[in-house]
Amino acid sequence: MEEFSITKIRSGISERVSVFVSEEVPLTIEVNGNEISTMLCSPSDLENLVIGFLYTSGFIYSPDSIKNIVIDRDQWKATISMEADGLPDDMVFKRIYTSGCGKGILFHNPIDLMQRDKIEDNLKVHSNNIENLMRCFLKKSEEHAKTRGVHSCALVKEGEIIIFRDDIGRHNALDKIIGAALIDNHGFHNQIILTSGRISSEIISKIIRCGFPVIIAAGAPTNQAVKIAQSLNLTIIGFVRGKSMNVYSGEQRIVCP
Repeated sequence: MEEFSITKIRSGISERVSVFVSEEVPLTIEVNGNEISTMLCSPSDLENLVIGFLYTSGFIYSPDSIKNIVIDRDQWKATISMEADGLPDDMVFKRIYTSGCGKGILFHNPIDLMQRDKIEDNLKVHSNNIENLMRCFLKKSEEHAKTRGVHSCALVKEGEIIIFRDDIGRHNALDKIIGAALIDNHGFHNQIILTSGRISSEIISKIIRCGFPVIIAAGAPTNQAVKIAQSLNLTIIGFVRGKSMNVYSGEQRIVCP
């Protein structure tokens, strides 16, 4: 965060005040000498972001494929060395620029995910627990409280938030969660993702890549996100506000009082 002196106007009266503003940096990712992308992101937890991005983009199946990561904070560049067979030759030509803030990139068409196997699990989530999780989640970000300039994402395991990350991009925040989970060997089965932003098809593609059965959002999903989720037995819960929520797909996992 950076502090600025600004003019604030309330009820027609102006005054000078100091405010905090979220920081934005352009991070270039280079893999085995190939520049893959430049993403706009928050400057925190960048190793988590890089690993999560490589995983959800299909470059790696495990962090073990990565030999070395160097984060240059002067040049804002992540240089990755990885096994030679981990980088498909045609991958760099399959970019889909997403609707997410921060100009995110996917390397596959999310609609292709509808051909994948359905998500099978025995997870049940009580609606009261969803309310409590979202209430705790939305209060957890100190940067959002000061700037209102970031999205948040969290990983829930056995009813508890175990990983929490912020970023100016909602898809970046999710990649940071996935990267942290991979590094800590948490796994994805029977775990839940919380997000402060909307759920679009590129977010769903990352969720499905990991096999998370449930995503819960303060925002709304897009129509393509719902269609993909319904076809693959993924639970989408959106517009969680107090005791109210919309279950768009996978309602069999939700237990009501």
